[in-house]
Amino acid sequence: MDTDLYKKLHHEGLISEETLEKIAEKHKNPLFSLHWELKTLLYLGVTLLSTGLGVLIYKNIDTIGHQFILLFIAGICAGCFVYCVKKRNPFSRGKVKSPSSFYDYILLLGCLSLLSFLGYLQVQYQVFGNNYGLATFIPMLILFYMAYEFDHIGVLSMAITNLAIWLGATITPYTMLSNGFNSSDPLIIPYLFLGMLLLAAAYLSERYNFKKHFKFTYHNFGLNISFLALLTGYFSFYENSLSFLWLITVLILGYVLYKDAFRSKSFYFLLLITLYTYVAISTLIVRVLFSMDSELAFVIGLLYFIGSAIGLIIALIHLNKKIKEI
Repeated sequence: MDTDLYKKLHHEGLISEETLEKIAEKHKNPLFSLHWELKTLLYLGVTLLSTGLGVLIYKNIDTIGHQFILLFIAGICAGCFVYCVKKRNPFSRGKVKSPSSFYDYILLLGCLSLLSFLGYLQVQYQVFGNNYGLATFIPMLILFYMAYEFDHIGVLSMAITNLAIWLGATITPYTMLSNGFNSSDPLIIPYLFLGMLLLAAAYLSERYNFKKHFKFTYHNFGLNISFLALLTGYFSFYENSLSFLWLITVLILGYVLYKDAFRSKSFYFLLLITLYTYVAISTLIVRVLFSMDSELAFVIGLLYFIGSAIGLIIALIHLNKKIKEI
């Protein structure tokens, strides 16, 4: 708070001495926002409740019975959705304000209960048989519908995760590093397709102004998945003479997303694009240096990483200033 401004107003006789004292007292004891702390606790509470119910059911499965468990989960799910339908605001192509924070967590609990209900049906009664694609496809459609109908980004993230499962793109960066890149070959194309699909969804959301605020979620998932898929493709086909095409695709995609990040004034996406592009260029340089097989190549490599790290920091500072000037 700029107290000098209020002192100037008091000096000019625009505010009283009492008002100035109240402002000064408020400045000494500012309010502390607990918004994010409370939201975190509420999200954690919903997660713990879902986990606790699962543990309770698992430990008492013999005495409770499968039918009762299904009815219990269905009751929670139905109760949550009935509450959300009654309390929600009318649907709109734009952003719909949530009636309350409690509403958001009830909707999240309902969606988690729905997934538990469908998963329990499949595991216990094999409702979908051996068609596991259908078992993941139906929850995915429901979650996407819920995300748009109730305008909830958290549910949208759950829907995207289910889409990844349905496409078979369930591998994580940790798994790629621990098990070796070659083990992930069958998933490179689904992973890349998923990333491009999400980037297309982000573009269309903004282009047609339909839930435009969903763009960030789609773009965030799509960007990371696409770059991970391309870099994984490069490492998986490292010995192939055409492996450099994967890196060229990284640079092309990076340029396209770089232009979009500037248009959207998003330093976060500029940071991600710069880091992924830096990794791609560095892998190519290291590959060339390894082919030289000499001590000079080792020295050049050390100098490159020192110089490029400094250059990367300078470039990020410059990009940050440039995006603020737009």
